[in-house]
Amino acid sequence: MTDELVLVTGGTGFIAQHCILALLNNGYRVRTTIRSPQREAEVREHLRTGGVDAGDRLSFVPADLNADPGWPEAVAGCAYVMHGASPTPSGDQTREEDWIEPAVNGNLRVLQASRDAGVRRVVLTSAFGAIGVGHAPDHRRPFDETDWSNLAGNVAPYQKSKTLAERAAWDLVAREGNGLELAAVNPVAVYGPVLGADYSHSIRLIANMLNGHMGSLNVNSCCVDVRDVADLHLRAMTDPAARGERFLATVGESMPMIEVAELLRLRLGKAAEKVSTQVLTDEQVRIAGETNEQLKGIVPLLGYDMSATGKKAERLLGWAPRSTEEAILSCAESLIRLGLLRS
Repeated sequence: MTDELVLVTGGTGFIAQHCILALLNNGYRVRTTIRSPQREAEVREHLRTGGVDAGDRLSFVPADLNADPGWPEAVAGCAYVMHGASPTPSGDQTREEDWIEPAVNGNLRVLQASRDAGVRRVVLTSAFGAIGVGHAPDHRRPFDETDWSNLAGNVAPYQKSKTLAERAAWDLVAREGNGLELAAVNPVAVYGPVLGADYSHSIRLIANMLNGHMGSLNVNSCCVDVRDVADLHLRAMTDPAARGERFLATVGESMPMIEVAELLRLRLGKAAEKVSTQVLTDEQVRIAGETNEQLKGIVPLLGYDMSATGKKAERLLGWAPRSTEEAILSCAESLIRLGLLRS
């Protein structure tokens, strides 16, 4: 057990809140950044849902990745930083620059503030999108940490932003890190128990399926439980073997979406009666993607093999993740338990 202080950026985020839970449960004090102070009560309530009343072991600092104010205060006195906050464009922001510039500059802003404050190590929450997209069908599978997404290929703006932002982070530490250590965690589709109504895009997919709002698409992905993603962040934060390394957070084989639907139907019974086992054609998805931004981002992944391996984290850090099935089912069960599905 320890009383060291750790900064977790973007405290309203799904992964961030599970990282906060893992840190508090392991004796750390936690500071987290939020853009709006009004959301502190929401974060604390989500943590209570996760079984922890944080009390004075958790503090908050207002900070925005798009601006300098707040970051020196956020990192002051911290031994470590877990940086997962990432700006997400909305509304009319559809240009690539609206994704890329805030992601890259936000990473650099946090790293520079961490370096200047004498932080020991930053654990960057990157993404599979920085590793395994844009490649030709004959590219080696499964993907591992030596791979980088091929930005000359068919890559959506979000995935391009994650790739360039992670590369910028490694370049800064190599060029002017002044002893600051960096490790990166690259999760695949993240499931596991939700803590409230603010959750990730991958979980929205499960919610949409349970609500009967969509059939299955011709896409596949590996999965991981958010609790195991948080555990990997904790291991990457303190283990000497993690310094300067990337770690894919993934377990099992890449799973077609139709198999996710069938698993929900099989294991949840009546609660999953709205889940459709109809598979939409690629052409239907492409047409819908012309007016639906979420589907537009999925079009490049139709029929694309996203197999990846997490063996490096298991070998170097002793990481032992839950099964794909448990990650998916615990996600669905939490959505039902917390009343987050539409009737």
